[in-house]
Amino acid sequence: MSEKPDVEELLRRLDEMLIILRGVLGDLQEIVTLLRSMGLPSTKPTVPSPPKPVTVPAPAPTPGMRGIPEVKRMFPSELEGLLNFNEKENYIIIKPRQYLGSDNFAKIASIIRGAGGEYISAGKDSHFRIPKEIR
Repeated sequence: MSEKPDVEELLRRLDEMLIILRGVLGDLQEIVTLLRSMGLPSTKPTVPSPPKPVTVPAPAPTPGMRGIPEVKRMFPSELEGLLNFNEKENYIIIKPRQYLGSDNFAKIASIIRGAGGEYISAGKDSHFRIPKEIR
């Protein structure tokens, strides 16, 4: 007898795949831009290009502990303004102030994962969390 897949797990995996695909799309757009700047002949794209992705600063690689100010600096100002930050014992908890939409959610989730964090799906209590301890 086969087990039914957990819907939450499938949704989490789809979210991760979307984040990865958006990253690949951004990389491909950057390569096309660089090739065009080199004066190579261009071809008409067959699909319209999506808006340019926001450049995300990488988290600081230094060992130690981080607090809310360090976590806020990981986000571009337009994303930081959409979020509330709270400190718990071992984590910085990040909750949206409003509906994020799929693009902003993906950008935020990518930054969170890059900092070793994760998304906790818990209905109205859903949130992102980043460990205070830098690994």
